[in-house]
Amino acid sequence: MLQELQAKEKKIALIGLGYVGLPLALEFARKFSVIGFDINADRVAMMQRGEDPSQELPADAFVDRDIVFTADPQLLREAHFFIVAVPTPVDDHKVPKLTALLGASKLIGAALKPGDYVVYESTVYPGCTEEDCLPLLEQESGLSLGDFKLGYSPERINPGDKERTVATILKIVSGSDPEALREISAVYRTVITAGVYEAASIKVAEAAKVIENTQRDLNISLMNELSMIFDRLDIDTKEVLEAAGTKWNFIKMTPGLVGGHCIGVDPYYLLHKAKQIGYDPQVILSGRRVNNQMPAYIGKRLVQMLSTKQKNPSQCKVLVMGVTFKEDVADIRNSKVADLVHELLRYHIIVHLTDPHASSEEVEHEYNLKLRSTIDDDYDAVIVAVNHKQYQAYDAAYYRSISTEEPIVMDIKGMYTPLPEPFTYWRL
Repeated sequence: MLQELQAKEKKIALIGLGYVGLPLALEFARKFSVIGFDINADRVAMMQRGEDPSQELPADAFVDRDIVFTADPQLLREAHFFIVAVPTPVDDHKVPKLTALLGASKLIGAALKPGDYVVYESTVYPGCTEEDCLPLLEQESGLSLGDFKLGYSPERINPGDKERTVATILKIVSGSDPEALREISAVYRTVITAGVYEAASIKVAEAAKVIENTQRDLNISLMNELSMIFDRLDIDTKEVLEAAGTKWNFIKMTPGLVGGHCIGVDPYYLLHKAKQIGYDPQVILSGRRVNNQMPAYIGKRLVQMLSTKQKNPSQCKVLVMGVTFKEDVADIRNSKVADLVHELLRYHIIVHLTDPHASSEEVEHEYNLKLRSTIDDDYDAVIVAVNHKQYQAYDAAYYRSISTEEPIVMDIKGMYTPLPEPFTYWRL
């Protein structure tokens, strides 16, 4: 397979061109002939113009790449090495939502030929690739595993990170048999300069991915719980963590809102599978509960602080800065800041929301919230929810200029040193 791909006698198809799929597709397009497929025709049109809809890649990333962007599934028939990088979210009940993954499997199945390879990168629970996706590939193609090869190589893209790019992050690969593993590994090695790690099986690779973010979720939940305890003890959590961090084996994590499409989602995939096999997880679920309650906790804490100042929350105006799930990205998926805003609205607080990176249309469509393009000068409180670089430059004078007397500044990410009077400064 590798030699035919290198000779451009065969093509690679990337299905799903978001934060994961597009950078990988463009990386492969340096050396291979690539078909970039996405069901969103508007996004495809942007990429055809050399624009990244996710605002992660510059225009020159599209230059001198052998790639065709399309929303036409018929073009997938020209490919022989398929890579699936579609979203795998959870529904409102925190159950894995495999609609896009299974839809992609059907599309590939219709284009599948003997000797082809299919590699999944989407985050799933252990067993999903072989138990949920493989049957659809076989059903749609009329082929059986062995006629084609199957693999799993979990994505490790870090949105907003300009140093750890797709090529410089070690890649886990796996295959349905030794030959599949060898060929899949060889194909990825051509573009992943950091090298690859060959997992023992597809299930091992799936499990490795899902626990990466589960571990981070649990570590952050511990920090969040500690922050709530220390707040009641009138101790600064950041100062505690800095002191504890002087020990060589202390794991340095910080409290915060846990959103996005990975850390706040992946644990539910493992929880789902564990319950299917009759095990009721305790630690993982506990961590999720703690992290999910943080927007309500912060909202309640602000109301308490306003009340201490003899201010009626329903007559107060609050500015929330940042709505994306992490700093300096445009991605608003699973934003816990949106949950925080809705929590404040429950108290009838007037809330203004701003973010230099997020799309106003996407925020309104996803969360029924409006982004402000202008900032007023009479806020009773400001919540700095995301540590965008732009916000890091703001000082006490700036916050004084947009606030009423005795203003409150809630610094969720702990970006600043405590602000002087007349501010009431609070951080997790």
